[in-house]
Amino acid sequence: MSSASDLVTGDLCDANKANANDGFRVLPPVFRSFGKRVRFAGTVATVTCFEDNSFVKAALEERGHGRVLVVDGGGSLRRALVGGNIAAAAAKNGWAGVIVDGCVRDSAELIECDVGIRALALIPMPTERRDQGQRDVAVQIQGVPVRPGEWLVADEDGIVVMPARPA
Repeated sequence: MSSASDLVTGDLCDANKANANDGFRVLPPVFRSFGKRVRFAGTVATVTCFEDNSFVKAALEERGHGRVLVVDGGGSLRRALVGGNIAAAAAKNGWAGVIVDGCVRDSAELIECDVGIRALALIPMPTERRDQGQRDVAVQIQGVPVRPGEWLVADEDGIVVMPARPA
């Protein structure tokens, strides 16, 4: 079995280019990298929320066990769902990465955190915590379905999602 750092999105796409069902998916190229790790992979955990990072914070303060948190933030460009403190918690707790369909903030702090962080953009405005959202549910990231327990690989070329870790 390959290690997570050996998985390359281009090679995975080559091997799966004829896969016509939704088992192998590529996220659109709209995400920017903000964390220290450029390459990361892991089992997917999910949060869905809109301009409220209560569930994101709660998830990343738990043990990550090398997982990747995929956050369906509805593509909002108005509030940051992850900042320096939450990213530091993710790194400390063993998360491999965080994908945010929305914004992050504290870029100087994010780049110091040993975790992969992908998001649409930066914005300094924090969220208002109202304890709204859901965890471990199927989400849509830029129109692409992502489910808890699937496998995600991110590198310099993009982000792919598949049903299970490749052998």
